[in-house]
Formats: sequence, C-alpha cells, structure tokens
Amino acid sequence: MFLFSGSPSEKKAGVMEFSELLKKARKGMMVRTDSREVQEGDCFVAMPGTAVRGIDFIPAALDNGAKYIVAPADARDLVAPVVEKRAVAVYHENTAVALGELARVFFHLSDRDLKLVGITGTNGKTTTTYIIEHLLASAGLKVGVLGTVNYRWPGFEMAAPLTTPSCWMIHELLFNMKKADVDVAIMEVSSHALDQFRVAGLDFDAAVFTNITQDHLDYHGDMETYFEAKSKLFTGYPREEKKCIVNFNDPYGRRILKEADGGIGFGIGDTKIVRHEVGDKPMVQGRIASMTGKGMTIETTYKGKSWEIHSPLIGAFNAMNLLSAQAVGLQLGLNCKDMRALKDFPGVPGRLERVMNDADLDIFVDYAHTPDALENVQMTLKGLDFKRLITVFGCGGDRDRTKRPLMAQSVARYADVAVLTSDNPRSEEPEAIMDDVRPGLANAKHIIEHPDRQTAINLAVAEMQPGDVLLIAGKGHEDYQIIKGETIHFSDNEAALKAIEELNS
Repeated sequence: MFLFSGSPSEKKAGVMEFSELLKKARKGMMVRTDSREVQEGDCFVAMPGTAVRGIDFIPAALDNGAKYIVAPADARDLVAPVVEKRAVAVYHENTAVALGELARVFFHLSDRDLKLVGITGTNGKTTTTYIIEHLLASAGLKVGVLGTVNYRWPGFEMAAPLTTPSCWMIHELLFNMKKADVDVAIMEVSSHALDQFRVAGLDFDAAVFTNITQDHLDYHGDMETYFEAKSKLFTGYPREEKKCIVNFNDPYGRRILKEADGGIGFGIGDTKIVRHEVGDKPMVQGRIASMTGKGMTIETTYKGKSWEIHSPLIGAFNAMNLLSAQAVGLQLGLNCKDMRALKDFPGVPGRLERVMNDADLDIFVDYAHTPDALENVQMTLKGLDFKRLITVFGCGGDRDRTKRPLMAQSVARYADVAVLTSDNPRSEEPEAIMDDVRPGLANAKHIIEHPDRQTAINLAVAEMQPGDVLLIAGKGHEDYQIIKGETIHFSDNEAALKAIEELNS
C-alpha cells in the first residue's frame, strides 16, 4: 500500500510515509477533502475525480494552512513542485482509500465493539434495513441505520442527502453511534459508494446482496461493470468470519455466493439446483404459505430447523426482504423464536405505503423507480382482489435514459390505466422526458398524460371507480421535486390526499 519508503532525500524534500501520517491522525490531526475547510496544521487529501480533481485544489489548501498533503502517487511530478517547502507530501496509490484509513484511525473505529452490516443491491435495501432494525431492536439491541430515508439511532435522526454518505461522514456517524452505545449499525451501500471507495476503512461483520436489475447505467456504463461495483462489498472488504448473505434466486447473486467466503444463501424455492451451482453453502430457504391483502405467512427453514413467520407486508419481493433480514438476524445471534417479532413490523415509509383516507380509496405510494421494482409492485397489486390498477409514474431527469421506455413497458403490461407525468425532471424539460418514455406505452390499454405531477395525481384519483387500486410510483418517501435546479416541497402522499379533497369539494 505504501509506495515510498522515506529515503533521506525524500525526507529532505518533505515526503512522509503514510504509516507516519496515520499515527498523527490517531492523535487527532484533522483531515479535510475540501480545500475551503482547511485550517492551519490540517491534512488535505486530494481525492480522485474526472471533471474535478483534488490535486487542482492543493494550492488553495496550502494557502489555507495545510501542513500535510495526501496526493496520488501517479501525480507526483505535478504535485511535488507545488507542495515543495510549503508542506509535507504523502503519496498514496489511491487517495480515496487513504481517506478511509485516516478516518478509521482518527475515530478509533477499530477500537470500538460495533457490529456493522452493509446491504447492497438495486432494490430492497431500504426495506431490508428497516426490517433488520425492527428485528434486532425487538430482541433488545440498540440499532443505528444509515440509509436512503435518513441516518438514525435512538435519540438521533437526520435527513439523508445521499444513500451512502461521504467516507469521513460515515466514520463520524459510526463514532457517534458507538458513543450512544449502539450495538449494531446497518447501512445501505450504493454502487456509487463502492466504486468511489466511500466505505474505505470499514470492517463489515455481514454483507447482504438483495439483487441486481438495470439501474445507474448512466454512471457504470453496462451491467457487468455495475455488478463488479456491487461485488466489491463482498470481495474488497475481507474480514475474518464476515458473513456474506446473498440472494440465491438472483443469477448475479449466485456468482457472488459461489466465490464468497462465509457465503450464506437466502431465497424462495428448491435449493438443489442452486447447490449444484454454488456448492454446499448454508441456505435460509423460504416458502410463501399464504398471502392476502392483509399480509403473508412464510415458512422458513435453516440448518434443519423450520418455523413460520407472519407479516403484514405483501408481495414476493417483501418475502425476499423478510428472508434476508432473518438471515442477518441468525448470523448476529438471534434464534427462530426471535423471528416472531416480524408480525409487528408496520412497513416502510414510501414502500408500498397505504395512503390512509376518509374516502376509503385504495391508494399506495411506492418508491419504485426502476423497471424491475415497478414490475414487482404492480404484479403484487394485480395479484390481489382489485378490479383495475391505475399507475402514476414518471422518470427522473439527468439519469439513465435507456430505462425510460422499459419503465413504460412495465406499466403497459400491468396497468389498466397508465398515468404518465414528471418525477424529478432536474435540468431536463418534463415533456422531453415524457417523449423518451412514451414509446414504451405503445400497448397500454388507456393513457392519461400531464407533466405537472399534482395535476396527474388529481386526474388519476378522479379516474378511480369502486374496487380500483391506485399506485403512485417513483418518489416514495421523498417530499420534494427538483425542477430547473430548484428544490420544491412535494409529497405523493400529501398530493393524493389533496386530490381526494378537491374531488369531494
């Protein structure tokens, strides 16, 4: 990891070994990645980048008093003349990894007895974190969560600007969790975070893989690169006895399960074919015994023991989330009797969340914003005793354009009425996004369109007849829209209630 040994000539030039810098961080040396925040005596880490490079801000960091500069080894010829005689240079093969190691020692994370569970996958991360949190808390453990909705533990909560925060912030949050006597921290780990080494310096006691479907290809380029980013949670963060809890129903999951040390599968159905592919790994095997609009019963088997759990959640995808949460609980010391607590789990904000209303209309809000997630939630609702499914949906601006017609195709397959509108248009024109979506609705039974989301929801509610169900998809728990750089308050739940009020006025 350390590329320079600190020869006499290098020391004279002001070059330090990274191991020596770690000692200073352990003693409290402040580390910054934003040159504007640097103060006298701080360490500045020049983070990697494409459009913006950390090395371009080294002069500003020096002007603000940086004493140590961590720079990429391959940029030494550029950095050395700038840093010479003004600060001490430390060269590292990957400055993002260096930041994680510095954060680890600064916050003394390795000295603290805090279990850490990381969850990655395209869909199901948020719901799974909530279920695990409920399961562990019901068993008397104190739990912290870093996820899409918020960062929280008993006595603390803050809104989450990112699914996975910055590296330094993660370490600081975990440090504060431990100060609050948290026993287990659960965090959603996005593919972006893994690719950008935002979880560097962490030791995971358990890593969970939910699934992979098309998403974020605007960033990763193709599915294989996307998969490789997700895989880093299992291959790039080795720890003795780390448990790798993997969806064996997913073909990408089976690839991880085959290679992962400490691999444990979870899923629905017969494991014989799976075992032939991945080897003799332990399996948490489930079967949906029954499902109604009120919930489901799942039979679970693990290492020769079987038990039933009851949950108010619905949908096969939620059965998978319940199984993965049980698998995590079992690895953290819970037993099958502890799983009874799942009957009291109320659900997750914005994840197939029922909009309670005096008109007794069946309206659900869901965060589904990928073709696969939208397919799953619609399939779930179509499988219940509703007459018609009305689906409100849109696609986010400045994001993967290739999934737009695929989202529409999913709606056309399942919805009796497709309502096309805006999601978060960001810098794009809503009408232009809708133009990209529209080809996928070629086989839709009935289409309603309006670029204003509130108006579209009004039209959808007005379309409802007795026995219908309305799905408002895409934003879930979010309470904002981003339009031309401006963030405005917008809640699908509130919008549905407003539409009902206007309809009845």
